[in-house]
Amino acid sequence: MTKASEYRQMNDEQLTHELRQLVEELFRLTVQAATERLDAPSNLRKLRRDIARIKTIQREQELASGEATQAAVEAGDEVVEEVAEEVAEEVAEES
Repeated sequence: MTKASEYRQMNDEQLTHELRQLVEELFRLTVQAATERLDAPSNLRKLRRDIARIKTIQREQELASGEATQAAVEAGDEVVEEVAEEVAEEVAEES
């Protein structure tokens, strides 16, 4: 679990990349939990919290820069949806 101060030192691109990786990992762990192969269930909670931290920091930065628009918020949600689709395709291919 990464501290918020470490996320605040990252730029937008790094935060987006980190968010994408965390969402992918969360999806994989969720699939494992559904198939009862999950070793550490606490990791799900940690990942969700890290994702929330990143989204909160991204929103803080948007508000601070004065460029908070609905399109920017939707862009973050699109990243999550894209990752979910990609990982779902990978899981389907593995089956």
